[in-house]
Amino acid sequence: MKREDPALEAIQAMSANDQSQASSQPSWWSCLKEDVACVLARDPAARNRFEVWTIYPGVQAMALHRLAHALWRAGWRFMPRWLSFVARWFTNVDIHPGARIGRRFFIDHGAGVVIGETAEIGDDVTLYHGVTLGGTTWQPGKRHPTLGDGVVVGAGAKILGAITIGHRARVAANSVVIDNVPEAATVVGIPGRVVIREEHRKSSAKAGMAINLDHHLIPDPVGKAIGCLLDRISELEHELKLIRHMTSPDATVESICQSCDDTCSQPTFSTAYSPSSRRQTGA
Repeated sequence: MKREDPALEAIQAMSANDQSQASSQPSWWSCLKEDVACVLARDPAARNRFEVWTIYPGVQAMALHRLAHALWRAGWRFMPRWLSFVARWFTNVDIHPGARIGRRFFIDHGAGVVIGETAEIGDDVTLYHGVTLGGTTWQPGKRHPTLGDGVVVGAGAKILGAITIGHRARVAANSVVIDNVPEAATVVGIPGRVVIREEHRKSSAKAGMAINLDHHLIPDPVGKAIGCLLDRISELEHELKLIRHMTSPDATVESICQSCDDTCSQPTFSTAYSPSSRRQTGA
């Protein structure tokens, strides 16, 4: 009995898996209708479906990408890349046809968005303009980030490498994320730092201060650190001033107390131990 090639068996298994996944996925038209509906739900400026269909570049880019991705999974290469090129030409959104994108995906404004070949994006994800999901290596294989469900990425943010952004995470504008982000966390800065976790977000929501991507409410870790340093410098300068007064040859208790902005009622050394005072006390 002839033995099957293990490599051929693996390829056949992958093909069968792709076919089963494709059969379980919604149709191109269903996904596109959901994309339009999510724009109406998330963008207050969107007025009707006709407007979203015709003038929203993110929706148009996704319509072409979902078609290109289906061709890419079927084994085509040039045609999907050509569709991706056409989409970039008309929408300024560059999505590689190999990128896997979930349902109800919203690209707001669209300008300058780049999504790499091995990127994976979950359901109900929102990207603002200027976002890059890029790689950090020239080696083949997984080299782009994975975004969980419900992730929101602010304008100009860069998420680089084969990292994972947990479900419901938030990436603030212009952040550069190079490490994994836990679920329901908020990331700020260059490089990105977790400043809010799920527990704090829930407590803030109960208090009526839910933080999404209202950037005036997002903590600034760098600014906070600089503020702490300035406060510490002020304390050290004050302590140094006291030390200089205490070690000065002409230092008196009054001068030391005055440097502390306190009223000193104690007699000075020169007053307490002067000859006249000693005569008055009979010393």
